[in-house]
Amino acid sequence: MYVKNPMNRLQVTRLDLSPEAVDCIVFWTKNAEPMLDKLDHFKNYPYYFQFTLTPYDALIERGLHPRKKIIETFIRLSDIIGPERIIWRYDPVFFTPVFDMKMHLEVFEIIARKLSGYTDTCMFSYLTSYNKCKKNMQQIKYFIPAIDDAVAFALKLSSIAQAHNINLKSCASTPAFSVAGISTGRCVDPELINKITGYKNFYPKDPSQREFCGCAASVDIGAYNTCSHGCIYCYANYDHDQAFRNFKSHNSSSELLYGTLSGDETIRARKTRSSQRKSAQMEMF
Repeated sequence: MYVKNPMNRLQVTRLDLSPEAVDCIVFWTKNAEPMLDKLDHFKNYPYYFQFTLTPYDALIERGLHPRKKIIETFIRLSDIIGPERIIWRYDPVFFTPVFDMKMHLEVFEIIARKLSGYTDTCMFSYLTSYNKCKKNMQQIKYFIPAIDDAVAFALKLSSIAQAHNINLKSCASTPAFSVAGISTGRCVDPELINKITGYKNFYPKDPSQREFCGCAASVDIGAYNTCSHGCIYCYANYDHDQAFRNFKSHNSSSELLYGTLSGDETIRARKTRSSQRKSAQMEMF
């Protein structure tokens, strides 16, 4: 696969995606339905899913299926791969006049009840309000709670999750959450990867991530502005018109996620690190 540098289209990295070169694939998704009949293609790869399910409506998540259908897809996927390999993501969390704390807790309880037995873990985080997202979100009058309120709300989520045999973990959160007894999660989780693969590899922390992120070092093979879901809070798809055009330009015979090479790029192969499987992790959206 070829991956363009998002800051310089002339710089392209070539990645080896053969089973021998991949420790684990982590899929991020809000709709895994298109994958359900394609999982056999990944029978030689360890993988798991980060599957997002939130309370928001079509004003905020404009291109998604109704929540009922997404939950049905989540359950179908869990039946295929098992609850350990499908993480429920309840993020990003933010509040609006419509989606206040009461609404969040009500919808979270509904989703948790329906997913009980189909996932072991729920990962949550509060919205990081990047400048490129603020313009898209102006219309909804959102806000992020102060740290004390944020921790108190997280504890309520944790209590609901535990009642349905789901372990709530925080994503890239400040130490205040750990002090309050909320587990710190890792999206690219070395413990889960080793459990799935049966290996005991050491995966160093990714130095390029945020201060409190505990994820293992990985390679992101996604691309900005390629998702057609149109979620107004998304930092990776902030230009929805461009995202739709890029999505339509996907070429199944190309090594790129969308489009084709122009011919003037410089292509360099990424060296895989030395490990028990002599491989590099791959992270896929």
